[in-house]
Amino acid sequence: MSKVQVDTIDTRSGTSTMQIGSTNTSTINIGVSGDTVNIPSGVTIANAGTATGFGGTNTPYFMAVNTDNFSVANGIDTKIIFDEEISDSDNAYDTSTGRFTVPSGKGGKYYIHTKIRWNETSSWNDNEIYIHVSGANKNYMAAWWTNTKHNSMNTSGILTLSAGDYVEVLVYQGSGSAKNARYIVFDGFKLIE
Repeated sequence: MSKVQVDTIDTRSGTSTMQIGSTNTSTINIGVSGDTVNIPSGVTIANAGTATGFGGTNTPYFMAVNTDNFSVANGIDTKIIFDEEISDSDNAYDTSTGRFTVPSGKGGKYYIHTKIRWNETSSWNDNEIYIHVSGANKNYMAAWWTNTKHNSMNTSGILTLSAGDYVEVLVYQGSGSAKNARYIVFDGFKLIE
């Protein structure tokens, strides 16, 4: 192996494109561990290949549903158990408790969303849906709806969560009798910061 030591590599006069590597090249290394590779201001990076190792990923992510009738009692907050997973990148959603728990080392900002559809034929007033964090009665993102015959209600937002925090959904309805909800969804993902 030979080593070329220079301060600047440039194209010859009349040529504007520099090719590094050719038909015998399978890997091109720039710098070594501890070096800083500097891309000056005004330089455009044009990628026509596959970029790996840049940016971040939107994991963990999860989506859980409950498609059967879910009875919501009158006058109390009822926790919804979403009993069927559609996706769960980090095995962080528990279908037995209805909780998404932030995995170790995965704290940060999360987009969280939930939706329910009332499976009733009459209208009534006083319905709310909440996203709670770690059991605290913070009533994040409360939504208030009236006259919800066969209507959906949903709420979403961005939460700052730490490893070990768990997120769950509660719903309240004040109709005077139990009501059925159906086609309920709970999902979320970590944002790239």
